[in-house]
Amino acid sequence: MNKLTILLASALLIATQGFTQEEPGFKFKAEKEIKASSVKNQQRTGTCWSFATTSFIETELLRMGQPEYDIAEMFFVRHAYTNKALNFVRFQGNNNFGQGGQAHDVMDVIREHGMVAEKEYPGLNYGSDVHAHSELTAVLKGYLDAVVENHNRKLSTAWLNGYKAVVDTYLGSYTSAEHSELAKVPFNPNEYIEITSFNHHPFYEQFILEIPDNWAHRMYYNVPLEDLVKITKNALQNGYSVCWDGDVSEKSFAWGKGVAVLPQDKVDEMAGSDKERWLGLSEKDRKAKLFSFEGPVPEVSVNQANRQENFDNLTSTDDHLMHITGLATDQNGTTYFFTKNSWGTDGIHSGYLYISEPFFRMKTIAIMIHKNALPKEIADKLGVK
Repeated sequence: MNKLTILLASALLIATQGFTQEEPGFKFKAEKEIKASSVKNQQRTGTCWSFATTSFIETELLRMGQPEYDIAEMFFVRHAYTNKALNFVRFQGNNNFGQGGQAHDVMDVIREHGMVAEKEYPGLNYGSDVHAHSELTAVLKGYLDAVVENHNRKLSTAWLNGYKAVVDTYLGSYTSAEHSELAKVPFNPNEYIEITSFNHHPFYEQFILEIPDNWAHRMYYNVPLEDLVKITKNALQNGYSVCWDGDVSEKSFAWGKGVAVLPQDKVDEMAGSDKERWLGLSEKDRKAKLFSFEGPVPEVSVNQANRQENFDNLTSTDDHLMHITGLATDQNGTTYFFTKNSWGTDGIHSGYLYISEPFFRMKTIAIMIHKNALPKEIADKLGVK
């Protein structure tokens, strides 16, 4: 066989392989997309709760016909640090204190202090253009531990002002949101509710969800799992986005691949979890933690029982909050929730990922929605009007 024949045969083989080989990967078809504000980056902080809920509020304002606002996440963080301190001291050091929180923490701040624009309160007052709260929270925790030790056998009237001074030194002071450009924006935090699904409490009632970041001990509505899924889909299909709180510690939460799935077979991958990002995992290490499969695979069948088991044995924990803004299906017809993260615009979906319905069923801790997004029959059972 001469060289020309070999070359022609090789070219034909390559062309044939390229034509017949099916391209691997997930192929998504959008079923519903809700207009959302731009993707932000929580950077080296554990403040996903503020970023996700702020994104949720910005999107709610868009739904209500308002312009796109850039609301200051750190304004909510600043005031939440004070509220956490008060609870920590009142519980004599036996309440959770740290960077984490829940969606209701943002709503609590809005009720008391309002909200301001990002340009009015960037929350960067410590010589950096990157959010980083490890030093701040270590200082605050040390301060509070000293206060709780109560060496004078009675707390002074100075401790809270001293604490606030530390927070303001790091994040910046802001006396009032009264003159903010957002002061007259029509937003009512009382129209939003949080919902969960666990059978260690009665369904269609409220209970204090037992997770560390519910440091404010707020009540959540409890519904069966099928209702939780129905509520979420109903909200999205009717133009309401959803603030999501859940577990991202699974090895199949593959941020680098833009998907979160719950495969029946184990995945040989470390999780791209929120906590790892807080600890400064290098980009090289993140890229090395690759998905061990390249497309849809059979996933776990999730029901109320195995969901509860995962919560009780701590394999489903409260790790991260994100913002669901759409519905999609893959090439096999599986439903996915199109989800906005707060880790910047890197990743193959420019800051978003697709969460499969099985992953959602197992790993959702709670959601926040506008109360009007509830299906009527469920709203009636919950007594929500």
